[in-house]
Amino acid sequence: MNLLPMVLAGGAVGAGVALLVRELLQPQPALAAALERTAPVRLALPESELDRDEVWGRWLLARLGHLPGVRIPAKNLALLGQGPGRFMLIKTALAALGLLCPVLVTIPWIIAGVSLPFYVPAVVGLAAAGLLFITPDLAVRDQAKRAREEFAHAAAAYLDLVALKRAADAGPAEALEKAAAVGRGWPFLYLQGALRRARLEKIPPWQALTDLKDEYDLPVLDDVADIMRGSATDGAAVYQALKARTKALNTELLATQAAEANTASEKMTAPGALLAVLVMLLMAFPAVIRMLTV
Repeated sequence: MNLLPMVLAGGAVGAGVALLVRELLQPQPALAAALERTAPVRLALPESELDRDEVWGRWLLARLGHLPGVRIPAKNLALLGQGPGRFMLIKTALAALGLLCPVLVTIPWIIAGVSLPFYVPAVVGLAAAGLLFITPDLAVRDQAKRAREEFAHAAAAYLDLVALKRAADAGPAEALEKAAAVGRGWPFLYLQGALRRARLEKIPPWQALTDLKDEYDLPVLDDVADIMRGSATDGAAVYQALKARTKALNTELLATQAAEANTASEKMTAPGALLAVLVMLLMAFPAVIRMLTV
């Protein structure tokens, strides 16, 4: 028997599984990408400076982006530092892999003499292609959700720092900039870039925070911008408002973490209960068989 088709089919399936696992894994954020996203002036890179995956992905996006069901999560990709072209390339590659895998898997069956209706691999291929096509969307959504949660934790610390700077009689813009300069994580790099851009463009810093919120869909910055917008008149009142908002945000984050922990605990009880049921069935099986055979 010729084993080459079986090897090819197994290799294709293995490559698809490896690519799917690679997309579902959560890589560590790249510092270089975070620094590029915090540049004071955002300029579009020329086509010649884009990497090959981004160029090919933009070519596919220009031709497939108008199709129904093709949606690019621009804000989530911008938050994660990923280009829309590479995202589209991954979606298309996974969909093509889903179409080809059932066809390759049926080759050993055909060699073995087992005939399958032609519509079986076609239907399975279309279903697999549709499932794999939306997999990057789900992965990006989950990564962006975790990134926003991380930003919310950093924003709570940032609010506390701004309140301390205001209590030390620092001006609104000075308090925002000095508090942002303390941190070294990517949320603080975002804040530093937005405030630096505000200083260069001669706009109020709270307007820059509002723009940052709109650009990356970070609703936690709404309260900071609103509080600091009215901070030029009464520093003590602003201090109390910032401290109250920090306390409320920390309480909200702790409640969210507690809910996630409870959900994880409930998910862990299901396998344990299933295992207990299987053990009980295994113990009762000999007695039931003996009763039925008597």
